[in-house]
Amino acid sequence: MRYHDRRHAGRELALRLVEHAAEEELPDPIVLALPRGGVPVAVEPARALDAPLDVLVTRKIGVPGRPESGIGAIVGDDPPLFDRAALDLLGLNEQRLAPDVARERAELRRRESLYRGDRPEPRVEGRAVVLVDDGLATGVTARAALRHLRRRGAARLILAVPVGAPGTVAAMGSEPEGADDIVCPLRPRGFYAVGQWYDVFPQVGDEEVIDLLRGHAARGTGGRHREG
Repeated sequence: MRYHDRRHAGRELALRLVEHAAEEELPDPIVLALPRGGVPVAVEPARALDAPLDVLVTRKIGVPGRPESGIGAIVGDDPPLFDRAALDLLGLNEQRLAPDVARERAELRRRESLYRGDRPEPRVEGRAVVLVDDGLATGVTARAALRHLRRRGAARLILAVPVGAPGTVAAMGSEPEGADDIVCPLRPRGFYAVGQWYDVFPQVGDEEVIDLLRGHAARGTGGRHREG
């Protein structure tokens, strides 16, 4: 199984989330996408659940010299979440990575302002939150996002990703601040990168994120669940 692109992956996720919602009631659901790549995936699930769509901006903290290799992540004003075993293995500590954290925190704020404008951060307390990304590799960003949402009082956390590394997916449901449920149709043994499982996997730009969020809001999708 492969996905043609992120929209195709979103349609597959939507089908499984509708089945999930039919088996278990989701209180006042909201769909939050991890930008940028998670936003095109999240549109169809939000529409299928008749739920609002917004973003939860996170930033990966990369290994010095290898920024594509995530060793930690930040969300909002939360302290960084680091992969402690990886820090020890690489001989790193939080003090050494403090400049990287500060730089990524500034970029996080820029993107929050760009994507959300004057809109406040969406309310999640007492709600079912469906957290969507385009895939799950190391999982450090998703873990930071789930921890953040748990602390903000989400009633139920559902992690929805089209594809993920089997070990990472399993770990997401076993951690104290992890997901209550995981929807991941594809968990290949040969996983080494998210883009491997898409035929078309371009970079997603800021303008596309903004257009997708505005388009979803303009349709009035969210019905009785829309933010006031």
